[in-house]
Amino acid sequence: MDPALIGSGFNAKIPNAARMYDYFLGGKDNLPADREAAERVLRFVPEIPIGIRENRRFLSRVVRYLADQGIRQFLDIGAGLPTQDNVHQLVARFAPGGRTVYVDNDPQVLVHARALLQKSPDVHVVQGDLRRPEEILADPIVRRELDFSQPVAVLMLAILHFVPDSDDPAGIVATIRDALAPGSHIVISHVAVDDRPQVAPDVEQVYDNASAQFVGRMSSEIAPMFDGLDLVEPGLVNLHEWRMDVPVTEPVLGGVGNYFMCGVGQVPEPSGR
Repeated sequence: MDPALIGSGFNAKIPNAARMYDYFLGGKDNLPADREAAERVLRFVPEIPIGIRENRRFLSRVVRYLADQGIRQFLDIGAGLPTQDNVHQLVARFAPGGRTVYVDNDPQVLVHARALLQKSPDVHVVQGDLRRPEEILADPIVRRELDFSQPVAVLMLAILHFVPDSDDPAGIVATIRDALAPGSHIVISHVAVDDRPQVAPDVEQVYDNASAQFVGRMSSEIAPMFDGLDLVEPGLVNLHEWRMDVPVTEPVLGGVGNYFMCGVGQVPEPSGR
């Protein structure tokens, strides 16, 4: 065990959502409990790895888009374990000089990210839980590194489907939205179960015994998370439908209905201005 995890509540026997995601991506930062749980999920939804790779490609396209809009401040909530083409690497590529703050509540994620990024002056890692957005927004490092009087991009990729309805995910997004300056952007990707709602209970049951509860939602339940924002074209769409401008060499999940939705919302100017 990494010494930095001792006393952090780390339990190797409990499947961890971030490590399961790493396993789906073909990574090595996962444990037997994670692999066993991930394989159970794959029995119900075998195309998950394709969707997750599409999510990574969407991230690259959206950071490039945001950089083209002049955004130079990025807040990635629910960052997950470091992999290839992380937000800060994309920012360095598309928005040199931009600043990135990662937020996660997982001890292993925090240990890995801090070890990787400790010598990166424009990248910072803080502990925070999306279910308590006020604490993230008030965090001293977040406030020091990001100027909320200027546009900020807040990324919440593949994280809100781990927030139960009882925690009001749309309300969480609204709290963050209301703290941002006009011209800021909120980016969301979220699994949708429109095409196969019958498998949602089976997947949810696997995650009930993991570090985070999965909530299967219809696209109509995801759309309200963008309330109060101006949706950037093409709106709320499947991952591969969002501004895909290069040939795709790997399979995408087209033609199977809504399965992994994404969208970018811009904070409008106050009414009356």
